[in-house]
Amino acid sequence: MTGSQTARSPLRIHGRDTELSTAHTLMSSLAHGTGGALVCAAGPGLGRTAFLERAVQEFRPGRALLVRATAADGARPYGGVRALVHAVTGARPPAGRGRAPERDDLLMSLRSAAADRPLLLCVDDVHLWDAPTRTELGRCARLLRTSPAPVGLLLSVADHRAHDPALAGLPRLRLGPLDGPAAAALLADLTDGRAAPAVRDALARAADGNPRLLRELAAGLTPQQLAGLAPLPRPLADPATLLRAYGARPAELPPDTRRFLLLAAAAHEHHPDGPGADAALVLRAATAAGLGDTAPEPAEAAGLVRIEDERVHFAGAPLRRALYEGAPLARRRAAHALLASASEGDHGRPLPHLVHRALAADGPAPALAARLAGAAQAEGTYLSHEERAVALAVAARLTEDDTERAARLTEAADHARLAGRHAHARELLAPVRALPAALPVRGRAELVHGLLSLRDGPVADAREELLLAAALLGPHDPAATLTARLAATEAAWAMGDAAAYVEALGDAPDEKPDEKEEGDAGGGVFGRLPEDYRTGMAAVLSGRLDAGVGPLRRLLARTDQAAAPEVLLRAGVAALVVGDLAAACRVNARALASARALGRTTLVPQALEHLAYGELRAGRHPRARVHAEEGLRIAYRTGQRNIAAHQHAILALVASVEGDTDALTAHASAAGAVAAPHGLVQVLTLTGWALARADLGAGRVDEAAARLGPLVRPGPRQGHFAVRMLAVPCYAEAAVQAGAPDAARAAVEEFAVWADLGVDPAAPAQLARCRALLAGAGAGGGRVAAADAYYEEARARHEDTVNDFERARTLLLHGKWLRRRRRPGPARGLLRDALVAFEGCGARAWTEQARAELRATGDAPAGAEPPAPGRPGPLAELTPQQLRIARCVAEGATNREVALRLSVSPRTVDHHLRNVFAVLGVRSRLELARLVDRAGGSAAPR
Repeated sequence: MTGSQTARSPLRIHGRDTELSTAHTLMSSLAHGTGGALVCAAGPGLGRTAFLERAVQEFRPGRALLVRATAADGARPYGGVRALVHAVTGARPPAGRGRAPERDDLLMSLRSAAADRPLLLCVDDVHLWDAPTRTELGRCARLLRTSPAPVGLLLSVADHRAHDPALAGLPRLRLGPLDGPAAAALLADLTDGRAAPAVRDALARAADGNPRLLRELAAGLTPQQLAGLAPLPRPLADPATLLRAYGARPAELPPDTRRFLLLAAAAHEHHPDGPGADAALVLRAATAAGLGDTAPEPAEAAGLVRIEDERVHFAGAPLRRALYEGAPLARRRAAHALLASASEGDHGRPLPHLVHRALAADGPAPALAARLAGAAQAEGTYLSHEERAVALAVAARLTEDDTERAARLTEAADHARLAGRHAHARELLAPVRALPAALPVRGRAELVHGLLSLRDGPVADAREELLLAAALLGPHDPAATLTARLAATEAAWAMGDAAAYVEALGDAPDEKPDEKEEGDAGGGVFGRLPEDYRTGMAAVLSGRLDAGVGPLRRLLARTDQAAAPEVLLRAGVAALVVGDLAAACRVNARALASARALGRTTLVPQALEHLAYGELRAGRHPRARVHAEEGLRIAYRTGQRNIAAHQHAILALVASVEGDTDALTAHASAAGAVAAPHGLVQVLTLTGWALARADLGAGRVDEAAARLGPLVRPGPRQGHFAVRMLAVPCYAEAAVQAGAPDAARAAVEEFAVWADLGVDPAAPAQLARCRALLAGAGAGGGRVAAADAYYEEARARHEDTVNDFERARTLLLHGKWLRRRRRPGPARGLLRDALVAFEGCGARAWTEQARAELRATGDAPAGAEPPAPGRPGPLAELTPQQLRIARCVAEGATNREVALRLSVSPRTVDHHLRNVFAVLGVRSRLELARLVDRAGGSAAPR
């Protein structure tokens, strides 16, 4: 046992925000004088010790102790209680001939230690202690939860001991594996950012989200390997490293237990990412091997496996791999032979039996390979894409004919891709190019490789691979050719190259592909392509949007007949292009449901991405954030970095509305890190728009105009063709407020042509708003009437749309305009409506703008602090406008930013600020900030 006071040195952990929030709730209750308890459960290497250390470090209201349980203290009854009392009080209770401590020794010690200040006691590895100690600790924890004494217990236990009866009834949380971004952040810390992206991804995949294993793997690489300048070791994680990271010592287990573990590990091989091995099958094989009924118990006690719900589950996938791959080949084959015999009569599920037979074989077996491949290719079965991939890969090992082996490896790779195992799919494809194979097989291999590159790699390269696949497959497989061409159009879209999109669409084929909607590369992934899609998208991408809208709307009218997620995703794109946002959300939601139901994991993050785009266009930013966050997690888990970059861009757009500067910066940076080298022009345009919109919301109009100008104007640095027009209203607002309205006039006129096509429900209202801004910035007596008329038109048109955020922006701009025209009464009503709408959207930056405008009209919006009665203070000598300027300056705003926020000129701000300095007797902005801070900024002005 060890105990220590809080260490104040920085401690960084990643991916635990939700869990830390739960711990902070416990700490907050202690700060308010109420006790509490929390149990943290985690598997080996998942960071439960680091979690407790972080809690101790962050606890400020009182004293924090970290006690680490040891097996030595748990070797005798109440040994843990004595250790805790000693850690809390400094005095160890007498052991006296094995006598147990007094029943309330621990409880009284804890309460006494918290008499003058709160106490947070963190106990790591409670499961190592004796049963009496755990029972007493659980009793104290339950009593403290209802006790006024400010004592908190944060207890950690191994995952397999999470349901210890002694700790029943206590709130608990579980630390799972790290997701992709958290693993990347940890690796950046461990390697000082020196790991190349490909190396980082390989490490994250091999570690399966286990922080301790990540550390082990990173520490085992040379600087050249980390930088990607030298080959990585194969395997990247050897069995000894994996076992060490999980704290497993198989050599210390009984021989029967070790044999049971190998059988259980081998039983996973037909479905590695499945729900666990069939416990009944494993136990039948164990019985046939002469293992006793108690063989699993030592492994369960050590936390290596657990048997529940009729399945055998390992503590982690890397641990299972280590136990399997660390065994000699002969023993692995013997284990599979036992499993094959034990599953002989399972005619309802023949594939596992055939896989085990094949893995037990010691050389080529063409007949067995053919049976196995036939079972994997059977339609309408229960099999997942992962099971099919494994079976076809094993069948390929037993196949002698080169073309047949290449075909089976390619088909296995495509099923692995659909299952979301992109790295494994690449490994399966690697030997195919070296095999002498027929042109159709080579074409299918290029197709699968191109589809993988489309999701993680330079999209220009992916497009060329896919067009090569189409050329190779053209004379042999129209369905696969169509799949390749459609995927090439997707690459061109991501590149922002409209001409390349039209080229990839090609001409209508003489022979229509079959209409079946399968999920493999050779069976028509996207089914039969309706000619309406081809003609509609070709017209749109050729600049003839008016000619393309009709065919695409006809296509949408027939969407209800589609079931395959690939077909629905295409229809969802068409819905977004024609601006039918309700259909876009509905169709993409169906694509998401279909992808999940069919086990096409690789398509799930793309469906979530498209669904989030529809929600963004409709102004439903919280929904877009939820979908993008889920899509980001799955994209990282499946190795689809290009899709992850799109999700980051969506989240940056959401953060630009919600005013979360840290999230915006993080997501924009993460998106750019992939988008720039991979040529994702759409992602770069979206992140640029997000950063500009945040600048605009914060009043940094010059920066916003500078970011948006290249994105909306024609030229070599223009933005993505599908985003340009969407960003024009932001650019017009920024340019006008920056004093450069003429720069926006050409873009607004182009926007007017686009708005007339009816492909964006919000565009007509936004166009009227843009014209109001430009009219208000013009010269002549008619500009006021024109601006008022355009604002009225914009507000009326917003009533026919669902985008509350854009409506609120129009209300805010109209209210600002009216206030500058010295019409505060009408302005207040519009600004109040804008404030309420922004609050409903969670648009914090714009909410502050609306509040500031309301204050400028003399109104006090909800949430504003009233002046303190009877305590005028120094700020009471200021006029209302002087007080508003003083508050803005105290917040760190420049004179220009204050002018933009209050809709006055910088010269007016400078004049008022000089008077503020004179009235208050201060000489610098820093002194003014301190004075405003001391006064609370709430004094009533004269």
